[in-house]
Amino acid sequence: MTKTKKGSPLLPLLEDKVVVVSGVGPGLGRSIAVRCALAGADVVLAARTEARLQEVAAEVEALGRRALCIPTDIADETSARHLAETAVAEFGRVDTLVNNAFAMTPMTDLADADFAKIRSSMETNVLAALRLTNLFTPALVASCGSVVMINSAVLRHSRRPYGAYKMTKSALLSVAQSLSTELGPQGVRVNTVAPGYIWADTLKAYFAHLAKQRGVEPQVIYDETAADVDLRKLPEPDEIADAVVFLASDLARAITGQCLDVNGGEFHH
Repeated sequence: MTKTKKGSPLLPLLEDKVVVVSGVGPGLGRSIAVRCALAGADVVLAARTEARLQEVAAEVEALGRRALCIPTDIADETSARHLAETAVAEFGRVDTLVNNAFAMTPMTDLADADFAKIRSSMETNVLAALRLTNLFTPALVASCGSVVMINSAVLRHSRRPYGAYKMTKSALLSVAQSLSTELGPQGVRVNTVAPGYIWADTLKAYFAHLAKQRGVEPQVIYDETAADVDLRKLPEPDEIADAVVFLASDLARAITGQCLDVNGGEFHH
């Protein structure tokens, strides 16, 4: 269905570095962890579901790198603090924190917004990422490390009914930019990756649902969607993860406070 070049072994851009990834699941979180391992990093895996962490850990270890699974609810301060303390105690250092965890907001117009649900999403999407960054800051300062925030192409449009989600992701971008200014003098870089469509299981299931409603093949939905993307293909998780690897690496040593859009050219920024 796509013309992508499959993810190949990476240069050892992160050799012997330690990368913490929050929100590890079967899609982008998994790809970030595995692509960091391919680039030479040991990986700390954080998510609420331990079984999912173990599956990704097995992939990391099969590549010859160490993986540490720490079941974590990043919205809970005690749990987040345990993650930071355990990661540093186990590896003695942390070089990059990838804030990938997120909570989807209700998909309604802002006029119909459920404020309680928006607050809950804001807690995970913004405040939890800030809390985790603050907890890891001493280790990141010691390693002259970096933070990568995973954002969304929702930053680039105001389509209905994404208003509440855009609120949280716009706030996360502001946090990343302010942290860049605050932590830069201490040698810590803070950047953002903003994916567009991600061609993984969730989107595939959604396209299959749309195709069934219209009585067409999923390829039709894919082609119609990709027609608005310059590269005429939807980015896959590994392609977005490679942008994270780049920003975590020394190749990006002079890059901070930036938002890198990885959307195949759907939006230009």
